[in-house]
Amino acid sequence: MRASGYAELGAFLRSRRERIRPEDVGLIPGPRRRVPGLRRDEVAQLAGASVDYYNELERGAGSQPSEQMLAALGRALRLTDDEWNHLYHLAERPVPPPGGAASHVQPGMLDLLTRLAATPAKVITDLHVTLVQNPLAVALLGDQSHFTGRHASFAYRWFMDPTARAIYPEADHDAQSQAFVADLRAGAARRGSRDTEARSMIAELQGGSAEFSEIWARHDVAFRRRDRKRINHRDLGLLDVNCLNLFSEDGRQRLLWFTPTPGTGSAELLELLAVIGTQALTGRRPRARTTG
Repeated sequence: MRASGYAELGAFLRSRRERIRPEDVGLIPGPRRRVPGLRRDEVAQLAGASVDYYNELERGAGSQPSEQMLAALGRALRLTDDEWNHLYHLAERPVPPPGGAASHVQPGMLDLLTRLAATPAKVITDLHVTLVQNPLAVALLGDQSHFTGRHASFAYRWFMDPTARAIYPEADHDAQSQAFVADLRAGAARRGSRDTEARSMIAELQGGSAEFSEIWARHDVAFRRRDRKRINHRDLGLLDVNCLNLFSEDGRQRLLWFTPTPGTGSAELLELLAVIGTQALTGRRPRARTTG
């Protein structure tokens, strides 16, 4: 990047940071705030970056940020679609195509996620790639931000990585497999025949999983709008929850949130999850997806 490009990128980041109130992104404003909007350390925390690295970006120094770091910064700063594209242009990076791991989380989805502080919630793509999780979702489901490539899709891992299935009791595996395949068929059809991302992933699944191929041949189609799930949690045991879905207008993204199934005792377990907190359960700070 040119020196002038670094300076303009830093100025843009600073201008976006200064317009956001802490409560807009789920932070509690403390006393004696000396700067408008967010502090630099707060943006770094939200983006999963070091404070020193973010400070250098705003100063117009440092290295060219990766596409994944730009995605994390765009989400932390609640950028609009136009601002998101502008950020990538300033950094001289290609704007990620919609539907991938570095997709721009739609502002309405991100705002709702922020307000669901007491409920496990996350935003995923129609290919089941987790884009961002709130702390309770990390505590319930584990940190999904370290998966890359095809493995960023939980539906892909479900059929290609046996360890992915440990989250659900074995008795539920067949139903989950059928639901994943029917949902992927519906999502791929809505994307259309020109979409290469969904088509290539489905081809890999057909070539690598006999189970997927057998279910795919049934031609079942159904979007997952509401599920009842039993989740194996390493500290709390088996939780029975309802998983609710809110679709974006184009269907490419979904906000998922998890509520206890009435009469199962899971309400108390989810309350315990909130009391214990993410750090105590995972041993690391939760973060949004920053890898592609």
